[in-house]
Amino acid sequence: MATITVPAAAAAVAPETLAPPHPIEWGPVVLGGLAATAISVVLLTFGAALGLSAVSPYPYAGLSAKAMAVLSGTYAALVMVGAFAAGGYLAGRLRKPWAEGVEVERHFRDGAHGFAVWALGVVLGACLSVAGIGALAKGATQAVTAVTAGGASNPAAPSVATSLALDPATYAVDRILAPNPTPNGPAAPAITSRADLAAPMARAFAAGLRNDQLEPRDRTYLAQLVQQQTGINQADAERRVDEAFADLKAAEARARAAAEAARKAALIAAFAVAATLVIGCAAACAGAALGARHRDETRWSRSSAPAASGRGRSAPATRAGA
Repeated sequence: MATITVPAAAAAVAPETLAPPHPIEWGPVVLGGLAATAISVVLLTFGAALGLSAVSPYPYAGLSAKAMAVLSGTYAALVMVGAFAAGGYLAGRLRKPWAEGVEVERHFRDGAHGFAVWALGVVLGACLSVAGIGALAKGATQAVTAVTAGGASNPAAPSVATSLALDPATYAVDRILAPNPTPNGPAAPAITSRADLAAPMARAFAAGLRNDQLEPRDRTYLAQLVQQQTGINQADAERRVDEAFADLKAAEARARAAAEAARKAALIAAFAVAATLVIGCAAACAGAALGARHRDETRWSRSSAPAASGRGRSAPATRAGA
């Protein structure tokens, strides 16, 4: 009768190779998404502290606004990419291996876990952003409500909105209704109050701005009102109206230029955020693949060590005959 001695290490089979794991394991995904969000919050808070220490309200001190915007955007992009890579690495490292599966399928599933971490992190970041914007809007609403209530309780006191009304039309009315200086002091105001004239004059200026020029009849009407209020001659009143309208046009041009600059900045920021998110997705998938490779290397190194020691201790196969 023959007896065959088999090394003990040959009978050791990893339990995870018996059956394929579930395609998506939500435990590592959730942990990776939470880790990416936490890393982003901590590093962004630290970056905000550094940014506040680098700026100053005093002139010629600290970084300029443009330099601060570039540095802040670069830092936020690096933090986002690094956080997604770390979250993907955790998900890939903690996912159960599937040694008997096809190599391409294994790599795809590892990358899919990184993609899931990225998607979860984006959703969590959007929720945090919406919550922050909601808190700011709530604070602004409460402040406006408090100011309105204070003005209603004391009608004689001017409200903050009234005292800070510096729109171009109101400024133009102030300019053209200024009394004409005389050697004995300013001229006596007319009977008609400024409040009665401000609204129609502002509407005339608004109509001129909308039509890109002041209508001749509006110009004549405004010059007559200025002449009645200030006591200057017709030519000087018309010159005041023309100067005030030119100032309004310049203010409108500056406002349009500022709006165009803000639009371009928002456009660049939107494209930068989208590109950063795409790079973050790639980083999360790459991190998951790297974590899976380290997981497999660790598992095979542990399984190969007992096999090598078992081969050193096993006796050669012997055959005995009856």
